[in-house]
Amino acid sequence: MLPTGVRSRFVDGINGLRMHVLEAGFESPGRPALLLLHGFPDLAYGWRHLMPILAEAGYHVIAPDQRGYGKTTGWDPDYDGDLASFRRLNLVRDALGLVYAFGYESLAGVIGHDFGAPIAAWCAIARPDVFRTVALMSAPYGGTPSIPFDTVNHPAKADSTDSPGLAAQLAALPRPRKHYQSYYSSRQANENLWHPPQGLHDFLRAYYHVKSGDWDGNHPFPLSSRKAEQMARMPTYYIMELDKGMAETVAEHMPTSEEVASNTWLPDHELSVYVAEFTRTGFQGGLNWYRAGSFGRAEQQIFAGRTIDQPAVYIAGSQDWGSYQSPGALQRMQNEACADFRGVHMIDGAGHWVQQEKPDETARHLLDFLSGTEWLLTPGQD
Repeated sequence: MLPTGVRSRFVDGINGLRMHVLEAGFESPGRPALLLLHGFPDLAYGWRHLMPILAEAGYHVIAPDQRGYGKTTGWDPDYDGDLASFRRLNLVRDALGLVYAFGYESLAGVIGHDFGAPIAAWCAIARPDVFRTVALMSAPYGGTPSIPFDTVNHPAKADSTDSPGLAAQLAALPRPRKHYQSYYSSRQANENLWHPPQGLHDFLRAYYHVKSGDWDGNHPFPLSSRKAEQMARMPTYYIMELDKGMAETVAEHMPTSEEVASNTWLPDHELSVYVAEFTRTGFQGGLNWYRAGSFGRAEQQIFAGRTIDQPAVYIAGSQDWGSYQSPGALQRMQNEACADFRGVHMIDGAGHWVQQEKPDETARHLLDFLSGTEWLLTPGQD
């Protein structure tokens, strides 16, 4: 199922993992390297269309199945297991260990899609000497967590509001709703995704379809706040019906047989790779990324006030709600979180899976960005 020029291999001893990796551009040594980090529910295989293009342009391209996914082993699959190992800085440690294992002291760039994007951003924050550029896809990075500032003589005011949180606000709507991330943190989510009523093949087909540019319901726009009334303007795969699981949610948007037959970016023989892998592993590993948000937040505050100072770029499909699901994050990424931001590129006709739906356009933007940062690879330059 792999394109010509892409190979599969295993790398042992990566922060307790035996990591499965796809690799392209490995034929000749000395190439600048790119690390590609996937999101949820994805695999290294999600980069299959993009990897040969980047390799042809002269890069050594490395794409792992991240902790919790695919053929990578050594992670805890239990809901009640080692959740702390999925905290973001430990995922950065996974990436750094892989870079070192391949013999690189620095990379031409780290590229992250979906939940891989914040990990790529944290790679850039934590080790700018290693991750010399960063490309974020489909999930903007809003910056590091803050620490209360100047409180010795000006104590912070206590929060006196009695307004309910987002979960309570959504549940109280006339049409009761819930946020998908809250659902993904629940105990029942893995079973619902892993053994859905329609079967795993049809669940994944519908899930990838409804978040793509192929579904005509995707017309995203900025939201003014994180209040329930604004958040509920997103499709139900983001703001779900309160009484439904994700399997039932996406089943309502199952593509027709004609739409499946015309899909060129994820035909059934390629979808079967995802079905086989998630049949083996379930989804708990990936779901733990959502659950681990509170773990490690204090250690992330070590980087309070730090910006991504190396060149950064953002790429997404124009029909992807991922760019707007966190109100204000897209603007903060451009104006505050990144000191050397090189642009936002919204690709027409693509939804959330932009590197699969439109690999040629995605590669063009990445290569244009990287070509403008080649000075970073010159020995002795900072």
